[in-house]
Amino acid sequence: MTTNIRKFKNIDELNASAAELFVQTAARAIADKGRFTVALTGGSSPIGLYRLLTRLPFREQVDWRRVYVFWGDERWVPLSDDRSNAKMSYETLLNHVPIPADQVFPMWSANVEAVEYAREYEDLLKQYLGTEGRFDLILLGMGADGHTASWFPGTEVLEERLKWVRAYYLAPQEMYRITLTVPVVNRANRVAVITYGEGKAEALYQVLEGLPDPVKYPAQLLSGADNEVTWFVDEAAASKLS
Repeated sequence: MTTNIRKFKNIDELNASAAELFVQTAARAIADKGRFTVALTGGSSPIGLYRLLTRLPFREQVDWRRVYVFWGDERWVPLSDDRSNAKMSYETLLNHVPIPADQVFPMWSANVEAVEYAREYEDLLKQYLGTEGRFDLILLGMGADGHTASWFPGTEVLEERLKWVRAYYLAPQEMYRITLTVPVVNRANRVAVITYGEGKAEALYQVLEGLPDPVKYPAQLLSGADNEVTWFVDEAAASKLS
């Protein structure tokens, strides 16, 4: 695994670089095998990136008809809920580019419970990713507590090594979360983590340079990735790094 830290003066530069990585990774995957599989992330971190991808020149540089969209994690809420990662992704990106609707797979279904849908979503991934389960690109963010995806400190999902997708009840948030698991994320051809702001500085330092303690700082589990993990950070988030 290679950890690549890209530091930027401001968010605009960060988003432009992340958009370039998205475009390049998509082009390479489509050239190699005819399609691009990506897992999107939620929260506020990727909004600028998503909006940038809908504008020129980036919009024209992706063959959107060959893009297959999944998510890295989700709050178990309807797609109409403002807390939904998918809702945000539709509003900022997916409604503005010509991806076929049947190539977009939100982590939500109104007809089943979260734990059952995690099994269905894993079957879906196996259908599109094959037995290896290797995404072309997984986008992630990181919280000020050092979590990424729905890998929250102290949760059992951090220990999952067999299932590709897990749903579990996160008591502090009083809701179910559904997430890709550590082995699936770490098998991806490319992982990109978008992290900015002074509030992330301590967690970023602990994740990248602190003592190993993934139970407390789950994003440390990305150190087990098969391929390159690129961190897109601004100067404020990187202020404690050596």
